Formats: sequence, C-alpha cells, structure tokens
Amino acid sequence: MKYQKSNVIKLVDSQGIKDVIHGMGARARAAAHALAVLDTEKKNDILRAMADGLREQAESIIKANAKDIIAGEENDLSPAMLDRLRLDDARLEAIAVGIEEVADLPDPIGEVMDAWTRPNDISIQQVRVPIGVIGIIYESRPNVTSDAAVLCLKSGNATILRGGSEAIHSNKAIAHALQSGGHVAGLPDDAIQLIPFTDRESVSVMAGMDQWLDVIIPRGGKGLIEAVVSRARMPVIKHYDGICHTYVDREADIDMAVAIADDAKTHKPGVCNAMETLLVHNKIADDFLPRIATVFTDKGVEMRGDSKTQEILGDAVVVASDDDWDTEYLDLIVAIKVVSGMTEAVDHINCHSSRHSECIVTDDSARAESFITRVDSACVFHNASTRFSDGGEFGFGAEIGISTDKLHARGPMALRELTSYQYRIRGNGQIRSLHATT
Repeated sequence: MKYQKSNVIKLVDSQGIKDVIHGMGARARAAAHALAVLDTEKKNDILRAMADGLREQAESIIKANAKDIIAGEENDLSPAMLDRLRLDDARLEAIAVGIEEVADLPDPIGEVMDAWTRPNDISIQQVRVPIGVIGIIYESRPNVTSDAAVLCLKSGNATILRGGSEAIHSNKAIAHALQSGGHVAGLPDDAIQLIPFTDRESVSVMAGMDQWLDVIIPRGGKGLIEAVVSRARMPVIKHYDGICHTYVDREADIDMAVAIADDAKTHKPGVCNAMETLLVHNKIADDFLPRIATVFTDKGVEMRGDSKTQEILGDAVVVASDDDWDTEYLDLIVAIKVVSGMTEAVDHINCHSSRHSECIVTDDSARAESFITRVDSACVFHNASTRFSDGGEFGFGAEIGISTDKLHARGPMALRELTSYQYRIRGNGQIRSLHATT
C-alpha cells in the first residue's frame, strides 16, 4: 500500500505549486480509469471501509479541528462560520452515517437512460458513465471533504480536493481517514487527493489544467467562484451565493408563514439555503410583520426593512440599503420588503436572487403555481422552508452543493449530477454506403 499521510507542503514559487498539482492530476487520471471498472459492490465495500476509518480516527480528527477553531477565533471568524467549521463526536458520526447512506443508494453508473433500434438494425443505448476527474474547491466546511470524496467515488470519479485555509487541519485529518480506511477495501491509489496547501496560486493552477480535470466545482464565496470562472479552461459547475427569498402572499396562513420564515432564517443562518430576504404582500403586512418581528427579536435577528416595513415595525427595524437586497448575510440578519403583489415579488426575486431557492407561502394553489413557473431559480417551494433545499432532504444522500447553473446540473448535486453519458452502438456488420450524400 503506497498511501502515506501528508503534511502541509510549503512551496517557494509558482512553478513548484504547478508541478505538484499537475502531478496530482496525472495520477488522478490513472485512478479514474481504475475506478471506472469497479462494480457497485466493490465501491460500496470501499465506502463502508471509509466510514469505519472515519470512526477509528475520530479522536485525531477532533484534535485537528480544534487547531482550526483556535485559529478561526484568533482571526475573528463569525459565530456562524465557526459553527460551520466545528466538529464533534456527533457531527463526525453523522458524516460516517452519511457515507454509509451513500453506499446504500442506487449506483447511477451503467444505467440505461434511453435505448432504440434504427431501421438498419443498429441498436443504440445512452448509458450513464463517470465524468472522469473532478476538481472541487471549497471553503470552511470540513464535512465537504467527505461529502465530495464519497459522492465522486460512488459515481466512479477520481477527485482532487482543495479546501480553505480555515479548515486545513480538519480537511487533512478527514482525508487521511478516508484514504487509509478505503485502501483497506481496495480504494485505487490517488482516487481521492487533497491539495495540502492553501496558496491562492493553487486555484489558478487547477483552473488551468484541463488536460487532467474534466470539470471543476467551486463552493464558497462569490469572489472564489468568480476567480475560478474567469480562469477555468474546463466546464465549471457553480455554487453561487444563497440569496434566498420567502414571499408571504396575501392568501397566506399567518401561523404557517411565521413558522416557515422563522425556520428559514434562524434554524441555521450560516448556510446557503437560509432565507436572506423576506417579502410580504401589503394586504397581510399589518398582521404578519409584528408577529414575525417578535419571533426575530426574541432570537436576536437584526431586521433591515424598506419604508413600509419601518412604518409598521418602527424602531424594531433599521433602514435597508440597496446593497441589502443583494447580500448573503449567513448570519442572524434579514432584509424585509413589503410588496404590492406577486408581480412585484417575482420581479424583485428575479432581479436580486442568486437563483438558488425561493418560497411562496399561500393557501391559493393557483397563485402558488404561477409563482413557481415565473421564478427563475433552481428550487422553488410552496409552503415549505427553503432549508429543505438539500440533497439529503431530497433523498439524494450527501451532496456536492447546490448548483445555480442551468447546464449541466441544477439544484442539489448528488450522484446523477456527477455522471456523463456514453452512446453504445451495436451492429452486425452495417457500413455506410460510399454513395451516401452525408
């Protein structure tokens, strides 16, 4: 077994960084070929061994995570960001259980998506196959190291991971546990690799090595994603900001609306599917806003509102600026706007949303369907919190992220979104006529 635990590599120049990462790319390509021929049973055995490895090394992972937490506190990370970073026994067990759940999911590889026979008796199948080598760049959340690795493995892809500096010790410890555990069950060498340094140069190098990476997936802030998009020489699946909206319609049940808005904002404010803007129909605002304001105030939520919201709530709300409508707070802050009707709500969402997740609360199903068809976002909810915008909640198991693209994946990205397809054509000696016009 050639796996060895790596330490942070400190490189002195850009060429050194490039050489190391390109070497990882070449090895990942070889690993992808090995992964592509593994059957479902073998992949599932490897995944369960990875879960065991995580449990066996839980103590060392938590110790590594403690270093990241101390550094985060020294660097004044917000409470929400520290919460995303923090690991404990319960969270590690949840990660391990998540790996086992992925092992139990149907394997998309080899699925026949379509099949037909041509008049000349040639048969054609469209079959799901791995993408190949996937590069994933992410920030802060160490559980992404596991989620990304296991989903790529189950879908037959090799992966190169580049985490953020905030979680470097945690990421290394998790990657080591997954690699060492998986190798016991036959994980191909270099199928899962973690870039062990966090230089910004590494992002540029990954974005430029299209000879090794088939697709790159950035998860993080807008700056990171825009940097990857501007440099990438291969397809990019983007996970942009989660500027999510909840629209409380004139036909809403107020008790339901309060519960949904409360959950969407306060259940876990530091995640991408949390509500950032609350839109309220003016015919229900006088009844709804004081009630939700009481809930938000009790939970320490800062409210930033337009003039009508200020008129209703007074000093409980501060003046919203133009920037507030375009901000992903990831914190206990919410922007509130009173709108004249659904058309204004939809227009506001389509103008300011990051195309992630939106919700309408209404008892009128026709109005709900109108909202759903008019809003241009990956996930649109009727009478349910945007916090359900999640691969696990959709029944997909773990997820790579929530794609805000339209091609080739949209919404929660899980196993199927990490596949491509191949046409498999079978004949019995057919040839194209030399006299054919095309």
